[in-house]
Amino acid sequence: MKITVIGSGHLGATHAAGMAEIGHDVIGVDIDPAKTDTLNAGHSWFHEPELDALLVRNIRAGRLRFTTDFAHAGDHGDVHFLAVGTPSGPDGAYDLSQLTTAVEKLAPHLRRPCLIVGKSTVSPGTACTVEDLARNLAPADEAVEVAWNPEFLREGTAVADTLTPDRIVIGASSTEAEKTLRMLYAPITVNHSCPLVVTDLATAEMVKATANAYLATRISFVNAIAEMCNAVGANVADLAEAIGHDTRIGHHYFHPGLGFGGGCLPKDLHAFTHQADTSGIEAAANLLRAVDDVNQHMRERAIGLARVAVGGNLSGRRVAVWGAAFKPGIDDVRDSPALDVARRLHDCGARVTVYDPQAMDQARQAAPALSYAPSAGEAAQDADLILVGTGWPEFGALDPYAIADRVAKRAIVDTQGVISGAHWRAAGWRVSGLGYQP
Repeated sequence: MKITVIGSGHLGATHAAGMAEIGHDVIGVDIDPAKTDTLNAGHSWFHEPELDALLVRNIRAGRLRFTTDFAHAGDHGDVHFLAVGTPSGPDGAYDLSQLTTAVEKLAPHLRRPCLIVGKSTVSPGTACTVEDLARNLAPADEAVEVAWNPEFLREGTAVADTLTPDRIVIGASSTEAEKTLRMLYAPITVNHSCPLVVTDLATAEMVKATANAYLATRISFVNAIAEMCNAVGANVADLAEAIGHDTRIGHHYFHPGLGFGGGCLPKDLHAFTHQADTSGIEAAANLLRAVDDVNQHMRERAIGLARVAVGGNLSGRRVAVWGAAFKPGIDDVRDSPALDVARRLHDCGARVTVYDPQAMDQARQAAPALSYAPSAGEAAQDADLILVGTGWPEFGALDPYAIADRVAKRAIVDTQGVISGAHWRAAGWRVSGLGYQP
């Protein structure tokens, strides 16, 4: 099938490459020529494992290319995916300006029947708005139809999530749109036995935000329990392991830590809260606000642990923060709890040096006031405290005796449970964590 994917970010570039991989003829579209040039050279402009190989293979096969030419895209595609950003607006609702701009640029070039498929996360009712806008601008008029197909990509595993997803959700208002998307995804649903769930448009629009709000709730719940465990001397990691064996609960997204961040969970939680507020669903809005409150509270608790670890006053203290990405395996620092804690430590007067295995350039741009080091050991040089903010496995593999030779004081706060507390204590370190002793 002839496909276009509008937007070449984490979602769009991966989706375009994935659709080419399963055999479709794909054009990726973006307004930034630097991004399209980079992608056409077979390189992603962000870190995503396996994506470069997927790009190279399909570009060489002639199934994939990227352009800034909306006219060319409109002429090419029978199916047009919208994969642009929908960030949080000032009131927490989704900012749909990138979405409407994409439609405004694409629709005037739609001269034959086609299907526009939204993948961006939006509030209910957006699909109908997009369809009205597209039909008003497109020469094809009512021969343009809109469906919604929410994405469930996780940074770090986006390629696998595209090619072997655990489900595909389609929101369609006609049997023809449903038939088109069933055919498009057949290489995945048939070859990998992937469930395909067909819903109405409003339900499909709500699926992604609902999923992320639930995941955020699980994370905040176990972190709230972590604080309770800390008060009574219990170990929250062991507690989570024990109750996670209950098949009704499970272990996924049920590990104590610094909380959630990134470009999706916080944004979707805020938009879901806004939706509950505007719908007058007070109980739901209060629940979702509490989830967000707990998440922000964990960052303040990390500051509190750091303050105690250095004797009560952070001003002038050297603190090494290990980790800047919002989770291991990626270079994304959007709403990163680790980088936020580093900033807060700096605001308290600490002299903060940050190291991350992947996200150094992004961290420098987001937090230029902080200092940075090229390795964990160099970040720890002369430090009064090390704070582990991102759960990179390399931090757990470090030798506490070797690190001890660099620091001024042997104190470490592990907010992610990545180090062996017993091993570090044996090397003379004072170890603390969120809700348990690592």
